[in-house]
Amino acid sequence: MHNTPIVTKCCVVGGGPAGMMLGFLLARAGVAVTLLEKHADFLRDFRGDTVHPSTLELMHELGLIADFLALPHRKVDHFSVQVGARRLRIVDFDHLTTHCKYMALMPQWDFLNFIAEQGKRYHSFDLHMSTEATELIEEAGRVVGVHARTPKGQLSVRADLVVACDGRHSTLRGQSGLRCREYGAPMDVLWFRLTRRNSDLADTFGHIGAGAALVMLDRGEYWQCAYLIPKDGFDEVRARGIEALRDQVLALSPFLSDRIGELKSFDDVRLLAVAVNRLEQWWRPGLLCIGDAAHAMSPIGGVGINIAVQDAVATANRLAAPLEADRLTLGDLRAIQQRRALPARMTQGIQIAMQNRVIRPVLRTVGEPRAPLPFRLLDAFPALRRIPARLLAVGIRPEHVRTPDVLAGSR
Repeated sequence: MHNTPIVTKCCVVGGGPAGMMLGFLLARAGVAVTLLEKHADFLRDFRGDTVHPSTLELMHELGLIADFLALPHRKVDHFSVQVGARRLRIVDFDHLTTHCKYMALMPQWDFLNFIAEQGKRYHSFDLHMSTEATELIEEAGRVVGVHARTPKGQLSVRADLVVACDGRHSTLRGQSGLRCREYGAPMDVLWFRLTRRNSDLADTFGHIGAGAALVMLDRGEYWQCAYLIPKDGFDEVRARGIEALRDQVLALSPFLSDRIGELKSFDDVRLLAVAVNRLEQWWRPGLLCIGDAAHAMSPIGGVGINIAVQDAVATANRLAAPLEADRLTLGDLRAIQQRRALPARMTQGIQIAMQNRVIRPVLRTVGEPRAPLPFRLLDAFPALRRIPARLLAVGIRPEHVRTPDVLAGSR
């Protein structure tokens, strides 16, 4: 049993992309930060594994890009989609002005471990694994910390600010009283992996067929596959059996026939229940929500991890100095939402439009599918591919690191 509470400037709850990056940047600026992650490690499969050029640019600004890219990864410099027998190229990253003109496919556990190791270089970075925040501590209408559960018993953390980075099913958001608006989604996603052969196309692409869609991410030794199903349709898919799912996958990607047997049962499949939502207000006294805790993204474009990282950078830029100087105000918290709400809202708007105008019709298609008009235009006019590339790679209102490095003078 823990008897003495931890006292810190900032308690970050959730060791995902937003939480880990925020903890690292605050510690790098000299702010005492305690980061709570409920799992013992980051080894959870089928998480967002796309590191976009905007995040790679931040690594470049931090002077970490060489070490980061030394980790195993695959480079993606374009996207294609196959509709029936027709293959269309819809995104090219080669025109970007970023340091890296490609997307890196990297296991999220490698990404998070890398940031955690960078954070540990700073004495004010206090990471607690296997520590699950269970309850907000409130006094006089203000959040002043959290109670957490650990293998050694209960732990209390007292902080000037608690930042909820605990994902789309955020415990802290649920307790905060902050109102969340749901926007819905027409699909859920089934994740699974299949072996990749050297003879396979070295590509990252989607397949659209009659009433079905499959996205395949080249992970080197295997394909990470995302099979789209109608919303809340998993029970029906299970009832038809694993053989039916195999047949549906092969109808989209026949070249997988020599390895589809690796999909032995539904134990090899993970369900992602797609949600798109956003808090009306991201903060209250003593508490701030960022990343998926503030705005759950659709998996379209794989932008969730990168939006979360951008949130973290903006939060560190604004809050590091007032936190360190004990002069944090509600205006500072309000400013985070004012800066990051527009990118979140516009990105979700694009995703919702894609869901309604492309994915929903695809999932309802009977017979031979026809390529959606936007895909046909992007394939026919290469210059147009710069538009989705810019939105995917850099996003809306990209952030840049403005916080200092307290170790800079010692190097």
